[in-house]
Amino acid sequence: MKERIGNKGLAIAALVVLGWALLLAYCLSPYNEVARARWPILAALMLLQTHLFTGLFITAHDAMHGTVYPANMRLNHAIGRLCALLFVFNAYTVLLPKHHGHHRFVGTGNDPDFHHGNPSFWRWYVDFLREYIGWKQVVLAAITFNALHYGLGVAEPQLILFWVLPSLLSTLQLFYFGTYSPHRGEHAPGNVHKASTLPKNHVWAFVSCYFFGYHYEHHDSPATPWWLLWEKK
Repeated sequence: MKERIGNKGLAIAALVVLGWALLLAYCLSPYNEVARARWPILAALMLLQTHLFTGLFITAHDAMHGTVYPANMRLNHAIGRLCALLFVFNAYTVLLPKHHGHHRFVGTGNDPDFHHGNPSFWRWYVDFLREYIGWKQVVLAAITFNALHYGLGVAEPQLILFWVLPSLLSTLQLFYFGTYSPHRGEHAPGNVHKASTLPKNHVWAFVSCYFFGYHYEHHDSPATPWWLLWEKK
């Protein structure tokens, strides 16, 4: 698998980061017509930025499994740290052990992603956010918001539409397709990964969450990067 990934994982990670950065810069620029665009265009741009935010996290996630650039693990983890940081100041060093704990203790009380006795969607989602969001992230996000608004003159509606809301919607996307949907409910005794998976539909699997909905396949082959996960279906 390492030979097959080669430099492709590095190139794909670069495309995700570059796409996210360019679209965000365009949408936050005070010199374009985005702020006066019609709602369908605003919604489309916001959803695209949400998808790219999710791509940042998925790239950081692949780095945790060493599949972004397995030829150089130092660079692999550096990319993971960068993507986690861009995803509203997540700490890669915090995410890494927790994610491997999820794989090791999936569906048990030691699983940091599992619900704590209440499998309802919103309660589980709130617990999920509490597990991964700390006060430092909130403070850094507030400082960044104010610096962009008061320092660079970015309008508050633009910041909310293209930075705040996409990052929040992305957490919902990741939670639903990567935690709630595959790990809720009972699983067959032979299901060692305690995970379900999406029906085979590669277009929807990519659009919904970068093939992360093929979740049993991910647990069964964590050394497979997201862009090859469809082959495991």
